[in-house]
This record gives sequence, C-alpha cells and structure tokens, in this order.
Amino acid sequence: MPSELDNDLERIMKVLTGPGMPFETEPFERFGRTIPAFKNAPPSLAHYFAHYCNEHKDLPFLVDGGVRLTFGECWAAASHVAAGLVEKHGMQKGDRIGIAARNSANWIVAYMGIIMGGGCATLLNGFWTGEELAYGVRIAECSLVLADEERARRLEGTDHPATIVTISHDLPPSEGLAPIWGEGDIAVRMLGELGPDDLATILYTSGSTGQAKGAWSDHRGVVHGTMSYVSQSAMAAQLLTERGDGPSGQACALIAVPLFHVTGEVPLYLQSYAIARKLVLMPKWDAREAMRLMEAEKVSYFVGVPLMSYEIATHPERDQFDLTACKSFAAGGAPRPVDHVTKIKDAFPEGFPLLGYGLTETNGVGCGNFNENYMAKPGSTGRASQPLVDLAILDEDGRPQPQGAVGEICIRSIANFRGYWKDDQSTAAAFFDDGYFRTGDLGYLDEDGYVFIVDRKKDIIIRGGENISCIEVEQAIYGHDAVAECSVFGLPDTRFGEVPAAVYYCKDDCTLTPEELRNFLTGRLAPFKIPERIWRAEEPLPRLGTQKIDKRAVRAAFGKELLDA
Repeated sequence: MPSELDNDLERIMKVLTGPGMPFETEPFERFGRTIPAFKNAPPSLAHYFAHYCNEHKDLPFLVDGGVRLTFGECWAAASHVAAGLVEKHGMQKGDRIGIAARNSANWIVAYMGIIMGGGCATLLNGFWTGEELAYGVRIAECSLVLADEERARRLEGTDHPATIVTISHDLPPSEGLAPIWGEGDIAVRMLGELGPDDLATILYTSGSTGQAKGAWSDHRGVVHGTMSYVSQSAMAAQLLTERGDGPSGQACALIAVPLFHVTGEVPLYLQSYAIARKLVLMPKWDAREAMRLMEAEKVSYFVGVPLMSYEIATHPERDQFDLTACKSFAAGGAPRPVDHVTKIKDAFPEGFPLLGYGLTETNGVGCGNFNENYMAKPGSTGRASQPLVDLAILDEDGRPQPQGAVGEICIRSIANFRGYWKDDQSTAAAFFDDGYFRTGDLGYLDEDGYVFIVDRKKDIIIRGGENISCIEVEQAIYGHDAVAECSVFGLPDTRFGEVPAAVYYCKDDCTLTPEELRNFLTGRLAPFKIPERIWRAEEPLPRLGTQKIDKRAVRAAFGKELLDA
C-alpha cells in the first residue's frame, strides 16, 4: 500500500507537470513510442547555463579553497574558455574535448567552456592509468585533452591522437586556464547554433567486455536528465513547505565525488545551476575535512558513495562539528548496506538518508528512495522517478515480468544516452527494440512499485562507486607468465560496499606469491582495480559444464570467511 509520503509526492508532481506549470510535459517520439519530455526544457546545456547564470549571477556558486566564484563570474570565465578553444585550438562543433583532471573550479569552468563553444565534453576517468586514459582518448577520437599536471604526466609516451593542453587548479580561471583563454563572443553566437540533437557529452562505463565504452548523449538527453532532478527538488521543496519546514537561505552541497562520474556531473553539479545551489569542492576525500567544510560553508545537502556518509556518521570527532544545516545525506553509485541507513539517521536525527539509482547510460536518472520511505524500505532503491522514467522488469526476450518476479531492470526515458561511441554492436545489445535500456541489474518490483536489486548480470564490481570489470582485471593477471588460471570477483566490504578479490592457479613448475602478483599489477591497473584479497589456489579452479571457470564456486570457497561474516 503506498505510504502517505508516496501519495503526497505523487500529488505534488501532478501539479508541477500540469498545463502551464514549470515542468509541464509533452509527448516526444522515439523508438516508435511516445515518451514524456519537458515542454519548457532549454534546447541545450549552453542555453541552460546562460539562463540560470544570468538569473543567479550575483549568488556564490563555487568554493574551491581560495577560489570563490559567483554564477555570473563562472559564465564570464567559461565564455573566455569557449573563445580560446575555438580561436587558439580550432575546436569545431561536435569535437570531442577530453577533460583529464581532478575536481576543481577550473574543471567546472573548462566543462562549461567546451559546451558553450559547441564541443563535446568528454569526461575521462581521473583515476585511470596513462594507458587507460589513452584508450579513452582513442575511442572517443578526442582532438584535444585538457589535463592537469598529474594526468598529463600519465599520458606521456602513450598512443593517442589528441593534443594535450595542461591546465592548473587552485588558481583563478584566467590563470589556471590561461592556455585556453581567449576573447570574443563565441559563446553567445553558439546559442543560435546549438540544439537538442547536437552532441553534448561522452562519459565512460565499464562493461562485461572488459574495456571502457564511451556513452554519448545529445543535449536533449543531458538537459532532461538534469531537469528530472530539478523537478524532484521542486517536489521536495513543496512538500517541506507544506510541512512548515520549507528551505531557507541558499542551498549548498559538498562535492566529494568525481565530476567525471554521472552522479557528480548531473544530479550534483549540473542541477545546481537551476536551483541556485552553492558547490563546495574538496580535491580528495577525507571525512574530517568534509565535516570542517560542511560546518564552515553551511552545507545543506551531502551526496557521495555510501561509505562517505557512513564515515561521517561514525566519525569519532563528529560531535566537534556543527552539521545541523545538513538535512539530506544522499548516496548513489553503489548499494548502501541496510544497517548503514539506521546508523546515519541515528547520527543525524533532524536529517534523512536518501538513495538514488541511475546509470551513466541513463544520465543518472532512474529511481529515488526518500526520507521515511527509505527508513521503511532501506533495501530498496525506491520508485521510478517521475515524470520521465518508464521502468520495467523484463525477461531475456523483453517480456514484462509479473510483480515480485525477478528480471532485468530496464529503463526507458528521454534522458537516456544515445549509444556507445562508434560501437554499434554494443549499442544494439544495450536496448530492446522498444527503447528500454538494459541496465544489467536483476531485480523485482514490490506491491508498491519499489525496486529491489538482487544481483547483476554484468560481471562488474562496484567499489565505492567505481565500476571495475572483472574481465579487465583477469586479463591483467593473465599477463603474468606464471598464471595458468584466475578468477576475479567482488566481496562485501563495510567501507566500500564491495572490493575486488582474485584467485589464481600457477602453471606447472612456476611459483608466484600473492604479493608478487600484486606488485606485478601495480602500474598495469589503476590502484582501485587491484584486488585487495589475493589467494593462490593449489589445484585447478572449478569449472562449469561449459568449461568456463565457475566464478560462484570459487567465490564461495575462497571468500567464505568474508561472505559468512
């Protein structure tokens, strides 16, 4: 039976999406189907930036150490970047421009400048090794990569087609982005040229093939993904107002997740323009520093991978900081252990833990579980996000499963990505013919329409929000001459949700210790992909009837101690 909160949220959203209202919807044709779209959505991200940076021009937007910028100052700086990219570096409409850098105010200004100049913001994973970065550059066919010094060093000597331009952090945009700084009205002129069908972004996702794929979206998809979150925030604000606890003062969020991930990019960063939210950046996660910033800047909203809010809630120095301004502790990018939900609520009785579910390919849009509903059903990722998401549980042939039956969670929405860059085969495999995106997650719907994820079809480990392909790690292990067989799998971890583990069996007359294998993998894989537990098997690994290694049996045998804990 729907909860009182469910009924209130549905009632409010029905009003917000009605005729003449800010989030009025209209039909849009795709995949031979009619799906809802926002009637008043800006035609591109550039138009979105222009409108809201002007509307909130005098409000503080970015706080990054000693760098503080208003919305208006960010627009002005990004206009210079757009001009510099076009005038100095020859960027043309649709060119893929990579960003390989840690979070900073200058990362955000660079992203804006790429979009405002007509380019495609290509968000390279800052945790990748040099070879992994080069692979991402190659598959997206980047002509230019804006890299900070650390990532530029990683890219030295690698094979890729791009020109590397080094940018700097902890400086005003005019200094840190000096190599791409220019003059001219290109950003304004592009408003007359950019439209919803133009290429906007490429984000990277790991799949069961073991190599990253570039998920590309047009402006329509990214704008609608962003506006979906804005509509959810408007719904929540109205509910709180009705309850006599409406928001006061400027909203403020801490950015503690990578901006190159969809969680950091869409619901956290891009949404903030529309809701006039101040963003406080920290270059590296540290729970104590996060609490210091939350107190100093009066952070009202926190989002991170689940371990982050849990670390704050259980930190021994938590009581030394005034965190009462923060009412929401959201998580995304990985499952949150059920017992963490209660611990977070107990630590912050005036706030609530929240959970979102979305993917790179859905521009972060999927489901949400809010406040008392989350407390009542902490094992669920919530209901499908209104008004855009059409969520279904389907079998292998795309047929709907009955309520309560397990199948693949599939999402159809105008916010979905358009495909994997130059990979028609993977794109075709990702969708059913009627437009449902196949998430690769297995789950079911309960009687109230709440989604419960029970397993993953894809051979992926999610370590603290970072996707790790088991096949990729296995391929790296097989690179050692002594390894005959190996299997990589995820094990539960209270801090990261799950961590990679590996079992290997040596070739005859070969010896290899787990520590030697770990040293071998260092430099070949990004640090977060290196298995935290490595076992050497004394016998060949068990196999299925197909002669594939029986990963479940290996995991059960070697991870039994941790799985039973």
